Amino acid sequence: MNTVRGKLVCFCFEMMKMIAGGWLLVLHISIFLPSVCRIHAVSYDYSATTECLIEPQRAQYGGGIITNPDFTHGIQGWTVFGQGAVKEGISNSGNRYIVAHGRSHPLDSISQQVQLEKGKLYSFSAWVQINGGRGNVAAVFKMSHGELVRGGHVTARNGCWSLLKGGVYANISSRAEILFESKNTEAEIWVDNVSLQPFTMEQWRSHQDESIDKERLGKVRFEARYANGTAIEGAGFSIKQTKSDFPFGCSMNYHILSSTDYQNWFVPRFRYTTFTNEMKWSSTEKIQGQENYTVADAMVSFAQQNSISIRGHNIFWANENFQSEWVKNLTPDELRKAAEQRIESVVSKYKGKVIAWDVMNENLHYHFFEDKLGENASAEYYARAYQLDPSTTMFMNEYNTIEDSRDEKANPLNYMTKLDEIFVISWKPRNISRHWFAGPF
Repeated sequence: MNTVRGKLVCFCFEMMKMIAGGWLLVLHISIFLPSVCRIHAVSYDYSATTECLIEPQRAQYGGGIITNPDFTHGIQGWTVFGQGAVKEGISNSGNRYIVAHGRSHPLDSISQQVQLEKGKLYSFSAWVQINGGRGNVAAVFKMSHGELVRGGHVTARNGCWSLLKGGVYANISSRAEILFESKNTEAEIWVDNVSLQPFTMEQWRSHQDESIDKERLGKVRFEARYANGTAIEGAGFSIKQTKSDFPFGCSMNYHILSSTDYQNWFVPRFRYTTFTNEMKWSSTEKIQGQENYTVADAMVSFAQQNSISIRGHNIFWANENFQSEWVKNLTPDELRKAAEQRIESVVSKYKGKVIAWDVMNENLHYHFFEDKLGENASAEYYARAYQLDPSTTMFMNEYNTIEDSRDEKANPLNYMTKLDEIFVISWKPRNISRHWFAGPF
């Protein structure tokens, strides 16, 4: 069903301007946005947590299309997949859940068949734990033609429940089995409060529109007055947006310095940028002791001349494959000395010219500096960068945080654990940013 509603946008904004003769004007106007269409749908549940809870929360969407999502009726609707067996579990508080045990293969677990419809998006969630230590548990959709599609994963622990939240998009209509995967075949997989909620693409877009309305729209009111406070009747004015507040950017490489076409395409579109390689250590010091910032300086000047904000990318890269050969061949003591020179050089040079620092690039996937200098290397360099440039936000940046559910290294819990290490090891910064959830899903 479509509904039509109008919206009066809301926030007060005052503009004051001196005009000829000394009059002071305050413009005041109400703007009414046109009516828009909305699709009635189940509201998207944005709730998520990385905390491990003693008792699981209720199934989102009441379980959606899942049969017996909270195992109130034992294992009704669920079957064993692969080897092993299943059994019911009951907590001290009386909460019921299901246990997959006696496993010999990562996918040995519980299973329920569902029907996926082409073109729909499916939000999935479940509460899981394992009975020993900690390890990754993934939700896997086994399609009718045999393809295995990961719908999300979480680092599960013993003694408390972790929320596994993700989803899939159905590019074909198909029966599918929902499975749970753990590479630790000695561990039992405990599962509770499973949910699978379908959304049409129109409903999905409506959720986005509602979020935009909530977070980015409001009332705007302008009023024109003389300096003595008297309202100006029939005052006319115009408003022209000259800059977007929303941070929208794109990477930039050295070709922009010599290509007019590149410049004409980039500048009108983007207000933020990250240099692809030109600020990296491997670019500014190709030969040990011979620093060369010529290209990076020229790109910084170009960005500043065109009011483009720059992210400092990066001070160090944790991937050994992207170190200069001379860096790879340094002894630990030599590397520590060279790294100190690097961080002082680049941060001091571009302090006040960048809005962010990617201090240790991709340090969830890789650990070159930890291997060479000890487990606290990342934390030490975040602390040093902050000491050198305390007014700029330090970022911990990663890839595959949402785009590839098969990659378990950059999951939210691992991200937070690493970031907490940086926080607690001899440093308590106020200016660091972390991002791990993106929704929907």
